[in-house]
Amino acid sequence: MTDERTPHPFKAERFKAFVDAVVAIAMTLLILPLLESVSEAATEQLGTAEFLVEHSGQLLSFGLSFVLIAAFWMEHHRMYSRVEGMTGPLLWINAGWLLTIVWLPVPTAMLGQMEGDAVQAVLYIGTLILTQVTTLAAKLYLLRHPELHDFPADELRHGALGDVAAIILFAIALPIAAWVHPIGYYALLLIALTGPVTRILTRLPR
Repeated sequence: MTDERTPHPFKAERFKAFVDAVVAIAMTLLILPLLESVSEAATEQLGTAEFLVEHSGQLLSFGLSFVLIAAFWMEHHRMYSRVEGMTGPLLWINAGWLLTIVWLPVPTAMLGQMEGDAVQAVLYIGTLILTQVTTLAAKLYLLRHPELHDFPADELRHGALGDVAAIILFAIALPIAAWVHPIGYYALLLIALTGPVTRILTRLPR
């Protein structure tokens, strides 16, 4: 029976293993549309170079989403490596995070195979924003529950500001990707400015 006095009734290790498995599956799903395209190219007797040119959009969208999911997972892993226990609310916050990760292969496939439009950009970059929002929500929850982890509060606050900076940059990239077609999804390169924007945010009044 669970001791009601324990501050973290759910074991963190089992949760981390579950997250790793879900993320691994999501990253694997990204490659499936390309595998189908290879079969179609073989049927059409396309050469390797022709395949690479014809499906360059798919290849780029796969690489982009793979890198983004990997970055999200590494940040998640760093944070939860110092979390000792889980509560119901924190599990639900992470369920929301996992939902965005599992959903990302769908707009990735759209990005690689369909004509670009504003709705597609909203689905793709909107998913990235929600991933970052749930990451921020987890950090804010951990700030209010120091008994669950051994993070210094300042380190968590700095990480939360980094999440806010990323959300701002993704939000700026979204309308550019949706409506400024010569630039399009290259606007996601703005995320490289997360560090400088975070430093600006740290200088603002608390």
